[in-house]
Formats: sequence, C-alpha cells, structure tokens
Amino acid sequence: MIECVVNISEGQNAGKLAKLSAAVAADLLDTHTDPDHHRSVFTLRGTLAPRLLTRSAVDLLDIHEHAGVHPRLGVVDVVPFVPLGSSTFIEAIHERNAFAQWAADELGVPSFLYGPERTLPDIRRTAWTSLFPDVGPRTAHPTAGAMCVGVREVLVAYNLFLADATMDTAREIVLNIRQPGLRALSFLVDGRAQISMNLTDVDIMNVDTAYDIVAQYANIARAELVGLMPMQALTKIEPGRWSELDIGVDKTIEARFDELLKAQ
Repeated sequence: MIECVVNISEGQNAGKLAKLSAAVAADLLDTHTDPDHHRSVFTLRGTLAPRLLTRSAVDLLDIHEHAGVHPRLGVVDVVPFVPLGSSTFIEAIHERNAFAQWAADELGVPSFLYGPERTLPDIRRTAWTSLFPDVGPRTAHPTAGAMCVGVREVLVAYNLFLADATMDTAREIVLNIRQPGLRALSFLVDGRAQISMNLTDVDIMNVDTAYDIVAQYANIARAELVGLMPMQALTKIEPGRWSELDIGVDKTIEARFDELLKAQ
C-alpha cells in the first residue's frame, strides 16, 4: 500500500477545504488544517486520490492569493509518496514519477522531485535560482505555481508551542536541536513561538524524545501532532504521556486504515 501526504496551500476557507475533502472522501485518512500556516495536510490512501485532490486544488486555488508563515512553491506544495507494508521504495518512486508526469501533461504544473536525487530542504533553498523543475514546464503555472513531489519513508510531523519564549529564542532552539532524524523550523503562530519538526527516523528520534529535547530550552505550552504516526512509534512511548504529547491509537496510520476499510 502507498500512502500519500499532500500539503495544500489553503488553511482558512472552510468552503474550499470541504470541496477538497469531498474530492477524496473515499481514500481520506486524515486532514490537519492550520489557519496561521494557511496550509492543510491531507493523508491519503493509494495513488488515485492524490490526482483527484491535485486537480481539485488547481481548479479552486490561486497561489498569488495565498499568504501564510509556511514556505511554499504552489497551491499543491508537497506530495510525498510513502511505501507501507509490503510496498517498496522502488514502487513509491515509480508512483512519484508517474504522478509528476501526469500533473505536467494534464494540468501543466511543473514538479521538483525529491528522494534519491535531493532533499525537500534542498528544493526550498535552490528552486528557481540554481534548480529548475525536473518534470513539466520550466516556468511556474500561472495560478498553481509548482510542486515538490517526492518519495520518503514514514515520518512524523510534530509542532511544539512555546509558553513564553520569544522568536529569537525559538530560532536559537532550532539551531541547537537539529540532528540526524530531526529537522526543525521556527514560526510565529497566533502570537506564540512554534517549533515545527519533522522526525524522519522514529527509531532514533521519537516524539517523546523530541519533546524532551525542546523542553530543555523552553517551557512548552502544548504539543500538536500533524497528521498521523505509525503504531510502531506510538507503542514505544509510555501511555501515561500520550495526552501530554498529543498522540494516541486513534492518531496512528494503522487505526485510520482500519476505520476506512470498515466504512466501505
């Protein structure tokens, strides 16, 4: 099974978000919306739903009308394909490439590829300067912009809101905590400093460890799991901490897959 975690540059218009969700209702595992980031994360089952969601987003949204604290290249900003179960990384690369070619041919939207070639941060740093799209037009779509289409293993996206730290402190924390398995950025969200993390290898950097590392530098107001996490990562954490960490069985990939199957 392939999972796809599509990041859409829309987090404020409830009507548009409802239309996007309706387009992929049969394969929608989870939606996480952040009005300050003006961004939504759609966790999808399979490889058809990402195309349905992308077409709907390109029809509904205009990147030039977007303003938010999170960096973005297009209305469909990031499209990672993630192999689960018996699916392989090679299969995910095939689906990534097929999706990027479809977006170019059907929608005229260019794609920067990440995975074996480069990382997503590499694209953020160099897009449109020294790096140009791998698939599709060499210029951005007039309303949709461009996409970052990738393949990766399962990761956990995790935010921590700091209780009383300034943005200068948050930026210092980010510089101090970055390490293998932990990518981090700082944002000002609703007047509060936020540490936004991608935990790229939960075997070496799980949610509880990341929380405790940040807590060494600042008081934490609350935690926020973005999307879903694997059951394997959850079961390694003491259940007594689940509420504090904003995690639980209902927020695992496996539980949502089971719910979707039972509903069909």
